[in-house]
Amino acid sequence: MTDHPRVAVQMDPLEAVDIDADTTFRLIESAQGKGWPVFVYTPDRLAYVEGRVLATGRVVTVSRRRGGHARFGPWEERDLAEEADVVWLRQDPPFDMGYITTTHILDRLAGRTLVVNDPFWVRNHPEKLLVLDFPDLTPPTAVTRDLGTIRAFRERHGDVILKPLYGNGGAGVFKLAPGDGNLASLHELFTSMSREPLIVQKFLPDVTAGDKRVLLVDGEPVGAINRVPAKGETRSNMHVGGRAEASVLTEREREICARIGPLLREKGQLLVGIDVIGGWLTEINVTSPTGVQELERFDGTDVAGLIWDAVERRLQSASP
Repeated sequence: MTDHPRVAVQMDPLEAVDIDADTTFRLIESAQGKGWPVFVYTPDRLAYVEGRVLATGRVVTVSRRRGGHARFGPWEERDLAEEADVVWLRQDPPFDMGYITTTHILDRLAGRTLVVNDPFWVRNHPEKLLVLDFPDLTPPTAVTRDLGTIRAFRERHGDVILKPLYGNGGAGVFKLAPGDGNLASLHELFTSMSREPLIVQKFLPDVTAGDKRVLLVDGEPVGAINRVPAKGETRSNMHVGGRAEASVLTEREREICARIGPLLREKGQLLVGIDVIGGWLTEINVTSPTGVQELERFDGTDVAGLIWDAVERRLQSASP
C-alpha cells in the first residue's frame, strides 16, 4: 500500500447526485479531506479481461458547489488489483443480474484489494432477504410469487405491505387492506414485469410515527435518523417525500444491533443501514445504504470519518 490508500468507487454517475444528501458523495469528500486520491467509475466500465479486473474511470475532486460539484481528470484504465487498495461497491439497486455480475467480477479481487461492502455477501445477503435470518426481530413476512400464498397471508394478518423483492427507494410499495380488490391486478402487473418473487409483510401502523434508519459501521451502531412519511403516504423513504428528523437509539434498537452486528462484521459489511419500525426490523440495507449526511447534520458525528477509520483498520489487519 502507498502512503495514502488508493480509493476506487464504483457508483452511478457522480454528476447526477444530490450533494446535500448523497452518502457516496460524502465518502468521497471525506477521503479527499484526508488527502486520499479517489478514482470513480460506473458499473458498465468494470471488466474482467484475461485474469485482470479492470475499470475505466477518472480521478475526481469534489466540492459543495451546485452544478460544479465534481472536477474530473482524464479517462484512464486501471487494474484494480494493482492500482487500488480499497474499492467501494456503491451503485444503487435494483439488485438485478447486472448488479450481481459486478459482484462476481469484484470477487476476483479477494486477497489483493479490499472491497467494501464485501461483494460475496452483498450478493448472498440482499437487504430484504438477510432479515429472514432473524425472524424473532422482524414482522411476519412471506417471500413468494404465488397469489394464493399472498392472499392467505393477508387473511391471517390483515393490512399488509407488498413490494418487489429487489426494489429500492420506496418504488412499487403498496399497502393492501383485507378488502382491497387490487391485489390480483398488482400481482399480475408485478409478475408480468419480472420473474422475481414478491415480499409481503404485516403492516406496522407505527410507520406513521416514522421509519428509523440506523447506521452501523463495521457492526457497531453510530446513530439513527427517523424518516416520517408525508401526509397521506405509507412510505417514509426520502426519495418519495419522507421527512428526516433527529432521533436516538432505543433500547430495542440497540438489542437489534447487538444481534445482527457480529454477522455484519464477520461478512465484511462495513457500512449498513437497517430499517426499524415500531421496534421491528424490516430491512438490512447492504448494497448502497444512505443516511450519512442527514445523521451528520443532526448530531454532529463525523460518520464518514468513522467509516474511513474502519476501512483503515481493515487494511492494516490485512497487511503482512
